[in-house]
Amino acid sequence: MPSETSSTAKGDQQKSAGKHLTFNLKNESYGIDVLKVREIIRQTSITTVPQMPNYVRGVINLRGKIIPVIDLRLRFGFTDVKDTEKTCIIVVQVKMHDGKNTQMGLVVDGVEEVVNLTHGDIEETPDFGGKISTDYIIGMAKVKGTVKTLLNIDRVLCADELAQIRAAA
Repeated sequence: MPSETSSTAKGDQQKSAGKHLTFNLKNESYGIDVLKVREIIRQTSITTVPQMPNYVRGVINLRGKIIPVIDLRLRFGFTDVKDTEKTCIIVVQVKMHDGKNTQMGLVVDGVEEVVNLTHGDIEETPDFGGKISTDYIIGMAKVKGTVKTLLNIDRVLCADELAQIRAAA
């Protein structure tokens, strides 16, 4: 009998077929469902918010709306690097623990393209064993000879962290 985790992963994998915006972090490719993407903006002035985790860059004012900004490099434990002319912010719609949606900005090294993935292009997330959590990874996509990690952007941050960041913004 399959475990709940593997059936959830298969369910996520089934839902993940379709169009994905791909971007890079530290020379690796990632993808998120385009339906979660609201817009892509150039790097802009970010206001720091005190006492936030190191991966929270702060907030931006986007046409009168205050939006928290997360640095995905730091969130994933990568070393901090200087922003370049390709660094941008992907504004996404994230589901909060209470079921409400909110917008957040994700700092990435660069946007690549929108790809249309079929179920055959996506493989299950490998089992890394032990206590390594991969519940934020939907699957691994094979695109033009490269592997792109597909992210469930709602799970990239745990619900408690999202609530804390939103409350500060």
